[in-house]
Amino acid sequence: MLREYRTALPYLREHRGRYAAGALCLLVVDGSQVLMPQLVKRAVDLVSSGAFSRREVLEVCLWMLLAALAIAVSRFLWRYFIHGSSRRIEAAMRDALFSRLMDLSAGYFQANKTGDLMARATNDLGNVRQALGMGFVTLFDGVFMTAAVLVAMFAQNPRVALLAVIPLPAITLLILGFGGMVGRRFHKVQELYSRLSGIAQETMSGIRVVKSFVKEERFASDFSEANDRYAEASLSVAKVFAFFFPLISFLSGLTTAILILAGGRAVLGNAMSPGEIVAMLAYLEMLIWPMISAGFTVTMLQRGAASLSRVAEVLSAEPAIASAPGAIRGRPSGSVELRELSLTYGGAGRPALEGVSLRLPEGSTLGVLGRVGSGKSTLLKALPRLVEPPPGTVFVGGRDVLSLDLGDLRRAFGFVPQDSFLFSDTVAANVRFAVPELGEERFRRVVSIAALDRDVELFPAGWETVVGERGMTLSGGQKQRVAIARALAADPAILVLDDALSAVDAETEKAILAALLRERAGRTNILVSHRVSTLRNADLVVVLDEGRVAQSGSHAELLADSGGYYAEMARLQELEAGYGSGAAGRA
Repeated sequence: MLREYRTALPYLREHRGRYAAGALCLLVVDGSQVLMPQLVKRAVDLVSSGAFSRREVLEVCLWMLLAALAIAVSRFLWRYFIHGSSRRIEAAMRDALFSRLMDLSAGYFQANKTGDLMARATNDLGNVRQALGMGFVTLFDGVFMTAAVLVAMFAQNPRVALLAVIPLPAITLLILGFGGMVGRRFHKVQELYSRLSGIAQETMSGIRVVKSFVKEERFASDFSEANDRYAEASLSVAKVFAFFFPLISFLSGLTTAILILAGGRAVLGNAMSPGEIVAMLAYLEMLIWPMISAGFTVTMLQRGAASLSRVAEVLSAEPAIASAPGAIRGRPSGSVELRELSLTYGGAGRPALEGVSLRLPEGSTLGVLGRVGSGKSTLLKALPRLVEPPPGTVFVGGRDVLSLDLGDLRRAFGFVPQDSFLFSDTVAANVRFAVPELGEERFRRVVSIAALDRDVELFPAGWETVVGERGMTLSGGQKQRVAIARALAADPAILVLDDALSAVDAETEKAILAALLRERAGRTNILVSHRVSTLRNADLVVVLDEGRVAQSGSHAELLADSGGYYAEMARLQELEAGYGSGAAGRA
């Protein structure tokens, strides 16, 4: 269990001064509490003797008052130092966890569910805070208090003290067994909580699909099943607690009964004074609490260890794609070259790309066409290293992308996917996402190029309209145009549109493409589309088929190849457009 806490050692070292101050305050509290029964003993013996003065009683009362004041002040201070440090550590670890998630490659998030990662950043780190806060207090306090009380008890009457503490080894053995049982059960609880969070997150994210297919009952059933399993696992932990604490209370009551019997005999035999047995009873009560709280300590430490192991899995994960040591800094220019690029995903039966070669000078436009699964998206992802290409196969700005700084490489690209993701913010904030300080003139320019300005009157609050989670209040075409404006705002050297005009009507698409080609002559454009009309003005068009380049050339050259896929698609789309126009005219 303790080896799991190695993850927290750097944070504990950073706050060691605060923990030391908190431990010192705990010592003051415990020392004052151990002193209190001695003061009570003195007061009882004074009163029982019948020969005492008011001054002696007042003196004892004053010492009690000072001890109580020391306890109160020190309790506030140890809470401030220790609980404050544990919350600072929780915040620092959450920052580190989130930063690590930002560094990890996209493949990591495909292998790990969002709900599980959220559970680690919230529930698990809360358990770590409890372990490093109250867990530390109960462990430190229990060890010192137990030692101090045992010394005080045996100093007064070794025989009576020995008889009174006979049940304590049984309590210790119970605590050790209890810790193992709780640790195993709690780890299962955490895993089921992650599954529960994952189902809830996935359902809320896909609520439109759930409702459109009328699958509310199925998802409610899945959630209910996961919720029942989580409740069952939680109850198994509660059952252990329900058995453990009454048994501990019984054993602690047994120690009190033994003390009354043995201590009473000692008082009757004048081996102990009335004050000493009262003090012994107080010490025994003080001793029983650390024994009982040891159960809490073991539980918190077990929970903290289980949660730390889950957090450590993320913190120790290394990004699959990262900048090489000594990577070349600076944003590259817009020229692109592929040299016999071949890529195969893990577990795939055939390559996603095989022997793809092409050269795209800076400022030119590339069009990409192909069937579903032909490798178009893989080709685009290889350029900014969203998937890792082999060495010497992908060049941007005349340099191998593996030799460039990853951040600078990706800043050269403006990437607009078909499924455009928008943040739950205003339209303006989504456009300014890459460049928060974007000037008003440039803002109006990019929304004009994306043909978004024509829709501003449709937005209830203009550019300050909040688009909702994932842009759910906007149409598909509006989301795509916001994403295009967002990419243009960053003034990329290479603009990539991955079927990013699929939800836009033909007239708007034509206007956007014309504006894009006029907007910056030096920018390289890569257009992926199923529409031949979208690729009409490209300098080079490649047709992909099963990961290979089946055709390449200009629009006119590919149309001239009447037996090729490009010409076939052009004819089919022309017939479709003609049929649509004819149907509209007849209507």
